[in-house]
Amino acid sequence: MLLPQKRWESMAKGLVLGALFTSFLLLLYSYAVPPLHAGLASVTPEGAAPCSPAPSEPETAIPANGSAGSCQPRRDIVFMKTHKTASSTLLNILFRFGQKHGLKFAFPNGRNDFDYPAFFARSLVQDYRPGACFNIICNHMRFHYDEVRGLVPPNATFITVLRDPARLFESSFHYFGSVVPFTWKLSSQDKLAEFLQDPDRYYDPNGYNAHYLRNLLFFDLGYDSGLDPGSPQVQEHILEVERRFHLVLLQEYFDESLVLLKDLLCWELEDVLYFKLNARRASAVPRISGELYRRATDWNVLDARLYRHFNASFWHKVEAFGRERMAREVAALRQANERMSRICIDGGHAVDAAAIQDSAMQPWQPLGAKSILGYNLKKSIGRRHAQLCRRMLTPEIQYLMDLGVNLWVTKLWKLIRDFLQW
Repeated sequence: MLLPQKRWESMAKGLVLGALFTSFLLLLYSYAVPPLHAGLASVTPEGAAPCSPAPSEPETAIPANGSAGSCQPRRDIVFMKTHKTASSTLLNILFRFGQKHGLKFAFPNGRNDFDYPAFFARSLVQDYRPGACFNIICNHMRFHYDEVRGLVPPNATFITVLRDPARLFESSFHYFGSVVPFTWKLSSQDKLAEFLQDPDRYYDPNGYNAHYLRNLLFFDLGYDSGLDPGSPQVQEHILEVERRFHLVLLQEYFDESLVLLKDLLCWELEDVLYFKLNARRASAVPRISGELYRRATDWNVLDARLYRHFNASFWHKVEAFGRERMAREVAALRQANERMSRICIDGGHAVDAAAIQDSAMQPWQPLGAKSILGYNLKKSIGRRHAQLCRRMLTPEIQYLMDLGVNLWVTKLWKLIRDFLQW
């Protein structure tokens, strides 16, 4: 048994070590998640040479596959990866295409995003040198058009994906809520419903990580998510997105979106095959409806206007593509996906994190929860499909490491989370 003095000494050492460890965690997290308002001041100096002379806007008259006879596959792509919009699934498609064709990615350095929520800057790209040119940019960022434009050729294709704002808000609230401090004041079992009853009571626009819980699409695209809905800037920003992006996909019509993307890029069907990645298990997806859905839409009114605009333009593109042709190509895509599921996936479906046998297939989980599903790769897959199956099922973090990305911050944060069982 320790003498009283030694026991106190031991406790004092423990307190000191605990304080030092906590300070280290706070310092690491402050590095890993930059300040919300660390914005345009961090962009690349004006003297930095762009990849190529940048036009004021990208060329929008890109010949579509089937509408211009023969075409060449497009390999220069900017994917503005929005949050909680099936963007991880699309990311996997781009990773596979780039890897298959030996393309040059602009990757972040140290982590799996470009210092989000700070604005994107060319200097954040791993091994960036002035004048460097890339084929694909696709990791999470807060969009800054001029900085991105300077990294890709003039004819690069710009794409992004949107989601019904009420559904996106629900998903974001459950995924990010634990790291948004003002939600800690919510005391009821249904925190989302409590928040939506009187969001102004809880929401602090200057609060840490507040951007996740209002007009997240507007924010990710580089605009002020707190704009007055009556401001003419709202419509100006929406039209600017329309000018800059060649295709805006919709999460709710993902297969139709991929058919349009395949046509736009002149790709093959195999290039857009996919398994749904980073999806939450059903019990973790309480679907809001009725009054709560209306409240969530009203709370995210800027995103709602953005979504309505591109929902309409999306169906104009479908009409131009041809409804019957679209139905045939969607059916072919789904049939091919089902076939790959039978070939690749043990059991044929996604499983809870605890049931995933290979750590290389384990997806990143939100703090305090294991709600993201993953897959088990079949143990006996023929040589023809083995590589494709593994790539289609590999989560984002592991795929980035396979592609040689420096993720030291992300890996260190994972070690700490695993140790603390967060």
